[in-house]
Amino acid sequence: MLTRRIIPCLDVADGKVIRGVKFSADRVVGDPVELAAEYNRQGADELVFYDITASAENRGLIVDVLHRTAGEVFIPLTVGGGVRTSDQMRDLLRAGADKISINTQAVLNPDLIAEGADRFGSQCIVLSMDVLWNAERAFYEVVTHGGRNRTGMDALDWAHRGVQLGAGELVVNSIDADGTHEGYELRLTRSIADAVSVPVVASGGAGSPQHMYEVLSEGHADAALAAGIFHFGEFTVADAKRYLADRGVAVRPA
Repeated sequence: MLTRRIIPCLDVADGKVIRGVKFSADRVVGDPVELAAEYNRQGADELVFYDITASAENRGLIVDVLHRTAGEVFIPLTVGGGVRTSDQMRDLLRAGADKISINTQAVLNPDLIAEGADRFGSQCIVLSMDVLWNAERAFYEVVTHGGRNRTGMDALDWAHRGVQLGAGELVVNSIDADGTHEGYELRLTRSIADAVSVPVVASGGAGSPQHMYEVLSEGHADAALAAGIFHFGEFTVADAKRYLADRGVAVRPA
């Protein structure tokens, strides 16, 4: 049986990890290198490092911070933020990343997905999708630039296309749920997980191990990504894994 993954997320702005609600940064958490080392000790399965203002500020990811972070962890590290070319992907992989996450730039230039997959393999390319519920038109809409720009694209259609272009994994982030601690968007996650052949990572809304259990079971996700509940010590990665294991979810021991 494939184990489900628990993935802490470091949202980095100006070299510091921040906490946000619906993509609005409202609190500095700490140093990404120190937090990465702590989550590595806690038994996280992977770590995600997002430079969350890189696309909006039209700049590249802070490579020096990534390099120092990679030196502190011995688990897979997914890195994203402002990646525009396959050469930048190469530089991030050389700096210590195991996977490259692309979001805004993939929407603006879908061929970037295929180019990265052809050059480095699909297993290295993660398509991250920021999604809002469009109540007026009753569909899940893809948004870009840290949730600032609407695209008119249907999330399920974009997920299909991303996989066809070569993405080896999808991160599905609900901006409506982001930072609320009220639970993942189960309907959104399940609809995409059931429709694609690659692993789906659920993101946005984790407030407890119960929420992780729900998205891994009812939401059919392959992994649960979380930030705030780990950053402020409400729960550890080990707490989450014990809770899941007690309920029959296959997880790697912390």
